[in-house]
Amino acid sequence: MILHRRSLLTSMGGLMVLSGCGALSALSDATAVLDAYELRAPDLPQAARMLQRGLSIEQPTTSGALDVDRILIRPNLVQSLYLPGARWSDKTPLMFQTVMLRAFEDTGALAYVGRRPLGGSGDIALISEITDFQAELSEDRRTATTRIRLVARMVRESDARVLARRSFQAAAPAASTDTLEIVQSFNTASDALLTDLVRWGLGVMGAQLPGV
Repeated sequence: MILHRRSLLTSMGGLMVLSGCGALSALSDATAVLDAYELRAPDLPQAARMLQRGLSIEQPTTSGALDVDRILIRPNLVQSLYLPGARWSDKTPLMFQTVMLRAFEDTGALAYVGRRPLGGSGDIALISEITDFQAELSEDRRTATTRIRLVARMVRESDARVLARRSFQAAAPAASTDTLEIVQSFNTASDALLTDLVRWGLGVMGAQLPGV
């Protein structure tokens, strides 16, 4: 079932929960049925006017540990595990590309936002790399902190010139290692990062949202 951001189930942070929840333990069986979760775009203000410009958002690149649909957990700096009984709705890069698209599109600031240039040519491309997208356990393994980091470049399609580059990062605590608590912390960190990314990206293109 879909849980809308403004529904009575706001404790789940606007996540799409397809079924159930789990608790942190050892690496789960790859053959097991996994509950699926999806991040949602942040609530951003509407632009006062729409620019007649297009933005294509390419799928982010990332490392092999993140190029999967599993929810990455780091017990320490050198170890990677995946949350048992749970997965993202798509592989992490594709899921985050989708939520970036929604975030830019929902502002109404641009005439076109898509995964590729409209009609084979376009104005600006957003190219990015996800370097962090994990929950890091506390020393006692009772709580966790989610960290997301994205390096973004705004590139002019006509000549491939990099117009701007910036690194974005956000962190959010999880009060426990319960699956919903951890996924909620991902959504909180994602909201903060995407808000900064959208405002920056639109500014590079000559648009501005209210509240700046």
